[in-house]
Amino acid sequence: MGSLLQVRGLRTEFGSDAGSAVAVDEVSFDLDRGETICLVGESGSGKSVTALSIMGLLPRNGRVTDGEIRFDDVSLLDLSEPEMRENRGNSLAMIFQEPMTSLNPVLTIGDQLTEGMLLHLGLSRQDAAKRAVELLELVGVPRAEQIVRDYPHRLSGGMRQRVMIAMALSCSPALLVADEPTTALDVTIQAQILALMKRLAAASQTATILITHDLGVVAEMADKVAVMYAGQVVEEADVFELFDHPRHPYTVGLMKSIPHLGADDDARLESIPGSVPALANMPSGCRFQDRCPSVMDRCRAERPDLLETSTTGKHLVRCFLYSGEQAAVRDETTTAVAS
Repeated sequence: MGSLLQVRGLRTEFGSDAGSAVAVDEVSFDLDRGETICLVGESGSGKSVTALSIMGLLPRNGRVTDGEIRFDDVSLLDLSEPEMRENRGNSLAMIFQEPMTSLNPVLTIGDQLTEGMLLHLGLSRQDAAKRAVELLELVGVPRAEQIVRDYPHRLSGGMRQRVMIAMALSCSPALLVADEPTTALDVTIQAQILALMKRLAAASQTATILITHDLGVVAEMADKVAVMYAGQVVEEADVFELFDHPRHPYTVGLMKSIPHLGADDDARLESIPGSVPALANMPSGCRFQDRCPSVMDRCRAERPDLLETSTTGKHLVRCFLYSGEQAAVRDETTTAVAS
């Protein structure tokens, strides 16, 4: 049986008066039922655009120009908009990062929660209303029976985010895309929501794409991780392999920026100098070259491919440090990170 979701060579561009800019380039990954993949990287790395491309929710000036997205052996890029709407909210669901811009301000929370269940599950209004209250209680919303009658502006940011999560879970989707789902929540509620998502994946075999900046969340939730930089996947591996043996210099930099228990009180966290390049001004060759401590002449002239670097399991890296002639440099880098 093939993977539930297959993304191959995805390329997404945005048009403007100044021309076209590539936001996602050559992104590929597979996701099985019940599996969670975390997309990690700085703002501007293409994580959210990848998710919106899969969901068919790109803005008017955005379009997928190359690649393939197959969900349950159906090409999502070949579906019409009505066909995509039939899947979206039913077998495909997304938790958005900004709940206030995703909730309709003139409809009650109950109306918005029941809409998908009425449309996709064929429930009666009474059953859908009962299910809406149960969903709110499931995601930790107090006074759920009262909240369903309220409007979004009466709720805090964290409460609105929990409503968005409840909406996404309402039809028991086969694929859940979560874009920073716990950003606005306090740590206690965040832990509850993450535990809920893990139970959903285990009980319903829901596949999850989780977008996050929090590497602690990644360690807790992911089965595998795709590290993105400037629109490309620069490293992909099993979560244990990635944390134990990060290989791309960008991944190494991310790992070194994590605070560790037991570190000296006066120890400073390391940071990655510079910033992600602008979409319209990507460097030739490796896109990380201007920020990389191990940059070589080859990095400025050639574009590295995403290649397998492990003989024991899938570990893909887009870096010339892992070509044959750079084996010694690679081993030194890996040893330095481990220490």
